[in-house]
Amino acid sequence: MSEFVQGLSRRLFWDVDPETIDERAHCRYVIQRVLERGTLEDIRSTIAHYTMPFMIAEAQKIRSLDPVTLAFAACLGNVKEETFRCCTSKR
Repeated sequence: MSEFVQGLSRRLFWDVDPETIDERAHCRYVIQRVLERGTLEDIRSTIAHYTMPFMIAEAQKIRSLDPVTLAFAACLGNVKEETFRCCTSKR
């Protein structure tokens, strides 16, 4: 497990073994968990690790985000909610 993943809240990955998470291969998964369930410190660490533009670009590719997380990510990245895949894909 990387230092980055190890530094995030343990509750983010309650359903998987954190040792199996590859921060590069699973970046979208990590970003989604941080946006949905992370603390402010988790969010800051994730932005510092991945950079804001990368984090928002990956968040825009996520198939499903709850309305609150979607609004937060759009506000955080200063982008329109309509640019997120979860708003444009058929449900």
